[in-house]
Amino acid sequence: MHNAVIIGGSRGIGREITRSLQEEGWRTVVCARHEAADSESLKKDGCGFFRCDAGDSNQVRELYRYTKGILPSVDALIINAGMAWEGLIQDMPEEVFDELYRNNLKSAFLCAKQFLPDMISQKSGSVVFVSSMWGVIGASCEAAYSAFKAGIIGFAKSLAKELGPSGIRVNVLCPGFVKTEMTRHLGESVAEQMIDETPLGRICTVHDCADAVLFLCSQRASFITGQVLNVSGGMVI
Repeated sequence: MHNAVIIGGSRGIGREITRSLQEEGWRTVVCARHEAADSESLKKDGCGFFRCDAGDSNQVRELYRYTKGILPSVDALIINAGMAWEGLIQDMPEEVFDELYRNNLKSAFLCAKQFLPDMISQKSGSVVFVSSMWGVIGASCEAAYSAFKAGIIGFAKSLAKELGPSGIRVNVLCPGFVKTEMTRHLGESVAEQMIDETPLGRICTVHDCADAVLFLCSQRASFITGQVLNVSGGMVI
């Protein structure tokens, strides 16, 4: 049986990743900033849920201790924490910029730093960072979000080189536009625009993302590391 920790796994893309892993027989520990409405369902069959701000080093250490009490090892670490902000860069308050950095990039660093030593000791593991297509091509009115998602890509590629000799694979998932709680406020007009700009003629779904993560965590991807997998229907080529 395999074990996974999903950072930001209580809703949206992360929730679907968690559900898919559990259906494949994985034991999971889910971390989220907010208690999910169905968080009890995430704890079934030896799985766990821990409320944690992944941008806080003390809370990440507590998450690690909680995980050690539930899972005998961590075979996959999926880092999906993040938040967005839309607007002109000259209108962006500095404290919002700092909060985006904390939630999108610092959280990735803190979680990797905490969980990687055990993976290095066991000489195996898969790390998947969830970035965004905007981290590849940039998004107007989302400059800071795009910058931090691009930072995740650079971080992951460097870790792939650093951790490869220890048998650890590191890859990045870059979804296209997905209807989640984070994007719901953008409305149907934005979704229709994304569909018009996507060669495959539809938007990305949480199922598309979960299937890609399952592949990257599996032995079918055993010789794949340092890669950016764009699940964007051809919007990023």
